[in-house]
Amino acid sequence: MKRIPSPAWLMLLSLFLSGPVSADEPSLRVGRFSVDASPPVGSPLAYDPTIGVQTPLSCSGIVLLGSGEPIVLCAIDWIGVGNDGNREFRRALAKAAGTTPDRVAVHSLHQHDAPACDFTAAQLLAQHGVTKVRYDSHFAQQVIERAAKAVAEATADTTSVTHLGVGEGEIEKVASNRRVLGEDGKVKYVRYSATRNPVIRDAPVGTIDPMLKMISFWNGESAVAVLTYYATHPQSYYRTGLANPDFPGMARNARQAETGVPHIHFNGAGGNIGAGKWNDGSKENRQVLADRVAAGMKKAWEATKRTPIAAADIGWETESVQLPVGKHLQAEPLQKILEDTSAAGPARQAAARNLVWLRRCEAGDWPIEIACLRIGKARVLHMPGELFVEYQLAAQKQRPDLFVAMAAYGDYAPGYIGTEIAYGQGGYETSERASRVAPQVEGVLTGAVNRLLAE
Repeated sequence: MKRIPSPAWLMLLSLFLSGPVSADEPSLRVGRFSVDASPPVGSPLAYDPTIGVQTPLSCSGIVLLGSGEPIVLCAIDWIGVGNDGNREFRRALAKAAGTTPDRVAVHSLHQHDAPACDFTAAQLLAQHGVTKVRYDSHFAQQVIERAAKAVAEATADTTSVTHLGVGEGEIEKVASNRRVLGEDGKVKYVRYSATRNPVIRDAPVGTIDPMLKMISFWNGESAVAVLTYYATHPQSYYRTGLANPDFPGMARNARQAETGVPHIHFNGAGGNIGAGKWNDGSKENRQVLADRVAAGMKKAWEATKRTPIAAADIGWETESVQLPVGKHLQAEPLQKILEDTSAAGPARQAAARNLVWLRRCEAGDWPIEIACLRIGKARVLHMPGELFVEYQLAAQKQRPDLFVAMAAYGDYAPGYIGTEIAYGQGGYETSERASRVAPQVEGVLTGAVNRLLAE
């Protein structure tokens, strides 16, 4: 009679076949955090004072432990976090997690009915009598403190991770390129997030990345946390005075509620991407766009493939780069606008942002940090500013053997970051109003990305 092995014997056999396991080998663990990032009434949103909160804004993320010092990934429903705002945010989260600031990434989702954070520009404006416009540093500091406390708690309360999941899903009828070129190769139309002109709306979709990337962490059969990445401006309509996370945040919240798993969403390289082809600004379109993004998230969830993961499969590399400053930024004219009390408020605010960036670049002691997270066969690039989608597509082309995702809108200080050719094509995104860098920025960033992906 054939003897059937006992369960205990099968377990011993499995351990033997899998090789020796060191008791000292660290395990991969994930801690999750989320705090409310909604402003109080009267605090400035990007363009208007807050009159209420339509849907709460969130500051959420994960802490990865087990491979060197902890790694913190954070996404916040704000329009942008730049200069000392970004640096102080990262410092606070690093201290809370027991790591260094270069192992912390803070990215905004870039919603427009949401706050901005830039302590450096806010301080410069305050020195010239401009306060409580564009920035509320006291409120921002409160959110940073709440987030740091939540990170400390997440670092102390972690879940073991046994498997990594990767998947992607196409999002239909959301993204379209904002820059519609004419026959002369110049920008003929800028197709903003809400476009009512049918001629502009009906132009071809243009260059986009239609795929939503998803990375998930699992403990056995249970999902622990989900990270998603999709490139588009997130506006359906704005200037309501009501803080809200717009359609990407709504999609994230819906999928989190449906799956019961924390979802952290990052905006990809969406500087020249928006929903303008599919959106005329009608209020009902917000839910339509949210449903389409959520459908793409569901596709990525259902397409997810899981593989075993260990702490040794995690890595974090950084490249510090000096971005070339736009030649249109000149200290003396900017200083005059800033000091002119009769100048329009937005002009003085823009002058302060430009002057801060110019001084930072001229000093040369405060570079932009590009980071790459390695998770098995997946790579996540952490990038600054309102990056053009071509950078994301080029990174994926550079390593077709890997699952490459990108989070942009890190340090918001540079503004829009176009490709070199785009600066000669005209259009808003590469204009002196919008971009603080020179065309040579493409070579600098592409070089850093290629080196990180090569490692």
